[in-house]
Amino acid sequence: MEESDLCVVARVRAGDGDGFRLLVERHSRSVFRLAYRMTGNEQDAEDVVQETFLRAFRQLHRYESRASFATWLYRIAANYSLDLIRSRKRHFDHRQHANGEERDPLLSIPSTDPGPDRTAFSSQIQERMTEALNELTPQERTAFVLRHFEGQTIGEIRAVLGIGENAAKHSIFRAVQKLRKTLEPLVNVP
Repeated sequence: MEESDLCVVARVRAGDGDGFRLLVERHSRSVFRLAYRMTGNEQDAEDVVQETFLRAFRQLHRYESRASFATWLYRIAANYSLDLIRSRKRHFDHRQHANGEERDPLLSIPSTDPGPDRTAFSSQIQERMTEALNELTPQERTAFVLRHFEGQTIGEIRAVLGIGENAAKHSIFRAVQKLRKTLEPLVNVP
């Protein structure tokens, strides 16, 4: 039978270095998926994974077992991803202003659609989706990604964001409404 995360955390706190490696092995894929979906960039996602586990190791004494270890990690990863997105946006806005050009890194993700029509349509949707995601508040973006890409429950999202259940539901609802409004012209083509 597999040892629970709480037992492994207790071992790590007692000085067992191999225990933390086990936690990394268990959770690195899900942290990477979250980071990739939030940042849209594989290299940034890898950086988020490394920084998340580094921060978790350094702050393990602050972990309280009220939330699952995975939820605690997701919170660290989501916060760091948002910090990275904000810093990239500031850098991008500054560079765009200086160069007079605009290029969103999320648009460089290659499409797997076969035909040129589908590729063009997919590109339009991706562009609009990127615009809409960038217009969401950090809380809305995180809630949306956790719910619709990661399949997290409202309770898990609430715990990651450190907000109440109703606030988590409203964040998801607002995000969906904003995305729907942005994507509606593409879906309702005559």
